[in-house]
Parts: sequence; structure tokens; C-alpha cells
Amino acid sequence: MTKPTSTSTVAPLSGLARRLVKDELINEADAQQAWSTAHQQKTPFVSHLVSSGLIDAAAIAQSASEEFGNPLFDLSSLNPEAIPADLVAIALVQKHHAIPLFKRGNRLFIGVSDPTNFRAQDEIQFHTGLSTDSVLVNEALLADYIKALVDNDGDSAVDFGDLDDGLEDLDVGPDTSGKGAEEDDSSAIDDTPIVKFINKMLLDAIKMGASDLHFEPYEKAYRVRFRTDGVLKEMSRPPLALAAKLTARLKVMSEMDISERRIPQDGRIKLKLSKKRAIDFRVNTLPTLWGEKVVLRILDPTSAQMGIEALGYEDDQKEMYLQALHQPQGMILVTGPTGSGKTVSLYTGLNILNTEERNISTAEDPVEINLEGINQVHVNPKVGLGFSEALRSFLRQDPDIIMVGEIRDLETAEIGIKAAQTGHMVMSTLHTNSAAETITRLLNMGVPAFNLATTVSLIIAQRLARRLCKECSTELTDVPRETLIKEGFKEEELDSLTLRQHKPDGCSKCNNGYKGRVGIYEVVRITDSIARIIMEEGNAIDIDDQCRKEGFNNLRRSALLKAAQGLTSLEEVNRVTKD
Repeated sequence: MTKPTSTSTVAPLSGLARRLVKDELINEADAQQAWSTAHQQKTPFVSHLVSSGLIDAAAIAQSASEEFGNPLFDLSSLNPEAIPADLVAIALVQKHHAIPLFKRGNRLFIGVSDPTNFRAQDEIQFHTGLSTDSVLVNEALLADYIKALVDNDGDSAVDFGDLDDGLEDLDVGPDTSGKGAEEDDSSAIDDTPIVKFINKMLLDAIKMGASDLHFEPYEKAYRVRFRTDGVLKEMSRPPLALAAKLTARLKVMSEMDISERRIPQDGRIKLKLSKKRAIDFRVNTLPTLWGEKVVLRILDPTSAQMGIEALGYEDDQKEMYLQALHQPQGMILVTGPTGSGKTVSLYTGLNILNTEERNISTAEDPVEINLEGINQVHVNPKVGLGFSEALRSFLRQDPDIIMVGEIRDLETAEIGIKAAQTGHMVMSTLHTNSAAETITRLLNMGVPAFNLATTVSLIIAQRLARRLCKECSTELTDVPRETLIKEGFKEEELDSLTLRQHKPDGCSKCNNGYKGRVGIYEVVRITDSIARIIMEEGNAIDIDDQCRKEGFNNLRRSALLKAAQGLTSLEEVNRVTKD
């Protein structure tokens, strides 16, 4: 046998190939050539060595066992009928050149001829839900067994790879916006069934129009849920044994510390769908009793550029918002619970104002969608950059428009009000249930009533209701008039109502009768009468009564109008609003 020779023009061998050269089973040049040919033909390295007659299969198995410490198993002693072939799809057997040998409790032992074929073990474990161990077998016998399994299987024509075609090649990784060029260390967890599964979940969520993805570990199960049209729905139940790997993959993609499992972490992922479109995901981990729960919020830049016409404002509400936006100074407040669309309303307003003549700065926690032409600041209280600090800095930056992600304390509120009083337009959000409660919340924070009455120009309270599917909704005609009046409709409206309802199971184009969402708004302009009540420190009930007298619809009334237009159902109106 010729001794292996080294060459400076070829990259050094590694793994099994290096051991075979060391054992003088093949010289280095032939090993390099065999490796290259196998790669080009997309065949397993060991299979190519044996089929080409370069090395005896038994010799390869012996060297591999000694090098990697894997036990050797004699396939000739195995009864073909004893193979648990039903546990692993034939397509997987073909794809990874590995066969199931036997099952012991919750462990499945698979036969491979290449001990570095870790992908086979991972993917079979993923699809079977069993803990998987690999043992080394003779390549020649393995090939015969696989051929026999394929010949005996009626579904051998099914290509498992088609199910995942291209998923592992998606351009997905950490969102490096605003960072310098750094070496990507995401190779820590790569090229496994986990990668394909995560990528598939991301793509499925985008296709379904989901807003959030939840990866949740429990004591005896693991589930993935999507929030679509405001409602969570279970989409998948991966094996519980893969919980740690799924979490680790998501943390690597979002540049988190995978070794830290005791505290929550935040990160971002960018998925490039094309040269012109990318989707960002805001990622948060939370340590729970049974592991880390991971939630991804989908941040689609197109949602911030949809235009005010698409948001669902009534004509008079839209006109009030536009008038307030074009005032030279003042404060616009958008309020509602998490997930009610406040950010989209604010970004829509900012896009309207975003012209060459205006300097716009925002302080957000976090910056959800990047807007070109707007100076966006990601606040970080840990380093002393909170909303109040950012606001102070903005005032030294010659601003025209200022947006504060949320007013959380008196200091931020006071700086924002002073900015509005000194010739700037200020926009912000609060977490309150109605326009009237927004005023009382600020009063309770300690903001002087005079400042509120003279500075706040518009308050928008909002919710998101599911929109009825146009394909399968039907007209609702049998509701008693007394019931409709009790719901909140006026007597004179009953004869012209076009109420609709969804079919029990919906259709193939929607989610249980709903597709998309529509905004429900309470838009209140601070008039002289309302300002007077604020100055007198009236309560939320007093302010709300005056709003109704001046013709500003509350959320309930606005939702009923959407139902009367056939856009949503009475059931959905009752879900998102109260009397």
C-alpha cells in the first residue's frame, strides 16, 4: 500500500477521511478526489468509496469505530422483518442513508456507515419524537437493506425533500441594522432539521398574516402557536425532547446568549424574502417552569405604509386626525391595550408628515419598524437612555415632530408637554381604555390640568376587530329589533342595517369565518367645553358624557357602525368592546 503523501495545494483532510489515510487504506490524493467527487454527485462519502471499489466496506467500518468510538453492529445477523421500518419514512432512509435497527423503550437505534452523519440522527429524532442513537454498520450491507426497504414500500416515490425544499437556504439571521460588520457566529447550530422547522414556522406565519409566534415548553408537551387576527391558534407540536434545540436555534438567530437561561432576553431576526422585501422579528425569551418560552413579534414595514384610508377610520374621524397632524404644535395621544394597533396608527401619521422640510425624531422601546427619513432612537434605560433623556436630547436637535413610544411617568409627560407648548408636534401612546381615561391617567400622574387642557389636541382610543370573510359570510336577518336596540343600535337605524355573520367553520380562504382585521376608533378632539371640564379636574365620566354630547363616537358605537357596514360581526363587537 502506498504511503499517504501530503500536498500543499490541497486543503488538509479531516474526520473520517483523515483516519482512513492514517490507516493507509487510501492515499491522501485519492481521498481528496473521492471527497470532491462524492460532494459533486451528492452521494455519501462512504457510499462512494465502497461503490467505486476504493476501500473495502468492512475496513471502513472498523476504522470509523476506532476513530469515533461508535459501536459496530453486524447487519448480517439482523432479521429484515424485525426492522421497525414503520417508524421512519422511506424517504428519510433514502435521504440520509440510514436505517432504523431496533427500538428500546423511548430510544431508537439507527444504522449508519458514516459516524459523522449527525444530520441523519437529528432529523430522524425530530420526525419520530424518539431519542436516537447511531451505531456503525457495513456500508455494503446497509445499501442492500435500504434497497430492499425501498422495493417493498409503495410510497417510495414520495420525495421527502420536496416538503422542505429551499427552507435551509433562506436568508435569515440576526437583524444587524445599525451595527458594524461583525463575524456571524450563527454556525453554532446549523444545517439540521431544526433549521428547516424554524424557517418553515417563520414563513407559515408570514403567509397566514400572523402577528406573533409562541414557542412554548410544558411538562409533557411542546407547542407552537400563531396569533392570527388577534386570536392564538396551535399550529404544531414538535417533540418535547427538541425544546432546548428549538430555543437555542432561535437565540442564535437573534444574537442572544444561548448559555443564559435564567433571565429574559431580547433580540431581533431579519428574514429577507426578496431583494426588496425583508421582514423583521422582535424576539423575547422568558424563563418558565419547564424551560424558556420564546415569542416572536412580526414587524412588517409595509404595515406602516398602508395609508390612512386602509386603517378603518370613519370619514369624520379621519378628518380630525389629519387636521391635528397638520397643526404646527400640540400633542396627539393614541391609547389602547397591547396589540390594538397603536404603533401602526402613529407610524401612518409619521409617514404623512415625513417630508424633506421636517425634522422628525422618535424614541421607542424598541424600534419596531425602520422608517427612512426619520431619526429613530432605541431607548435603553440600563445605560441611562430613557424616554425622558431622549426627549431632552431631541429638543437640542432642532425638531419639528417628536414621537415618544409611550408616556410611562411624570417626567416624560412633562417634557413632552413642554415640547408641545414650545412649537413642536408631539405624538405618543398610553395604555388606557378610552379617551376620557387618558386625561384622568395623566392627571393622576401629576400633570397640571391647565397644561393638559391647553396642549393635548387629539386623543385616539382604538381596538382591532376581526374582519368577516367576504367569501363565506352571510346576511343576518333574524335578530329581534329589541335585541338590536339593546346592543346599542338606534331605532331609526334598524331598517337600513346590513348585519352579517360568519359560517360556523368558515371556508378555505379564512380563519373560522374571519380574514384580516379592521380598526375600531374613538377619536376625540379637545374642544373648549372638554378643556373646561379638564381645567375643573372633572372625572372620566364627566369627560365621556361631554364627548357624547359633542358627537364623538365611543368605541362601542364605532364598533356597531362597523357591524352595520357588514365588516365585522356582533359577536366580534361584543368581544372587543363593552357597553
